[in-house]
Amino acid sequence: MKVLVVGSGGREHALTWKLSQSSLVGKIYCAPGNGGTAKIAENLNISVDDIEALANFAEEKDIGLTVVGPEAPLVIGIVNLFEKRGLKVFGPRKEAAQMEGSKSFAKSIMQKYGIPTGFAQTFTNYEEALNYTDGHEVPLVIKADGLAAGKGVFIAENKGEAKKALEDCFVNKRFGLAGGKVIIEEYLEGEEVSLLAFTDGKTVLPMVPAQDYKRIYDGDLGPNTGGMGSYSPVPAVTSNMYDEIVSKVLRPTIKGLANEGIEYRGVLYAGIVLTKDGPKVLEFNCRFGDPETQAILPRLESDLAEVMLNVADGCLGQHGNLKWSSKNCVTVVLASDGYPGKYKKGFEIKGIEDANLNDDIVVFQAGALLNGGKIVTAGGRVLSVSALGNNFKDARERAYEAVEKINFEGMYYRKDIALRAVRN
Repeated sequence: MKVLVVGSGGREHALTWKLSQSSLVGKIYCAPGNGGTAKIAENLNISVDDIEALANFAEEKDIGLTVVGPEAPLVIGIVNLFEKRGLKVFGPRKEAAQMEGSKSFAKSIMQKYGIPTGFAQTFTNYEEALNYTDGHEVPLVIKADGLAAGKGVFIAENKGEAKKALEDCFVNKRFGLAGGKVIIEEYLEGEEVSLLAFTDGKTVLPMVPAQDYKRIYDGDLGPNTGGMGSYSPVPAVTSNMYDEIVSKVLRPTIKGLANEGIEYRGVLYAGIVLTKDGPKVLEFNCRFGDPETQAILPRLESDLAEVMLNVADGCLGQHGNLKWSSKNCVTVVLASDGYPGKYKKGFEIKGIEDANLNDDIVVFQAGALLNGGKIVTAGGRVLSVSALGNNFKDARERAYEAVEKINFEGMYYRKDIALRAVRN
């Protein structure tokens, strides 16, 4: 079977890497791909949002399965288009992708179907939103309603920060149309975890939990990023808590959407806060997380292509439970100096092959491109180094030993990834 993977980040390299291990998969194409996917797939010069060109390619090459990595093409309807043309595709349709494309839509589903979450109110007017924040205790969470590449969430510790966040959305229009509607939420206090699940709209097959690190600096300081590291499993998530998240969040959400006439097929990502009152939903995403995917897929022993085909065909119920390695995984993200602000590109990356020598270590490329036979930096988050170990101490040591073998100008990474897991 020929497979097309849509996307260019570390998540897509991880998906391509895992799909390449399937006996069902022959040729893999990646659009547009990166320096890492170039070694295991054929990269295509097609943008992720050029869904017509992607569908034309899938038809022309008789692609057996298209796997959509990022949220943007899902929100604009790539799955609807592919299905209309009779092409098999993994991911939710446009209507279901609203769970990430519109935070107010996701919140309305949670409120209607009793999914545990914080209180929230939606605004389309700057003055009304500002008055609301003036009348509420801080901290508050302020979110641009639409897609903002992970940058549209603000934790306002005081009224001044709340005002600035609202100005960024409504006045400065930093997020364009995505910030024309804003949702102001209760700040949920507790440890954050991500629990992803495969679903065909009926059956929900949860994965292992992971935890990521959003802030740029050690100690969870500084601005939010797309994610600076991750690890799996999560010691804070007991088996009872895991079952509670599946039974009170994942399954009721899929059932609630079905009641609304929306069949959700693909991956549902639940960002959960473990509050003193129990697990509550912080956000939903309509795709695999990044960098959580790089910590989850190295532990997956089931055939990923088989699972995805069952999802796309609506027969996930016949699959049975997923198989997972008992080993722990730690993923450290290597970023360009200046990220998540301005940064320079085009620096040669050395040491990837040396870091990759151990079977339990894999370096996933993200903001990296093959240029004249050399791998060079091409983004803010450049690489993800994932290491398996018999325990978190072992996995963490292996990950950082591999990191030390890699070098590029301005390379930055957090030194505290999975430290809390080791201590727990």
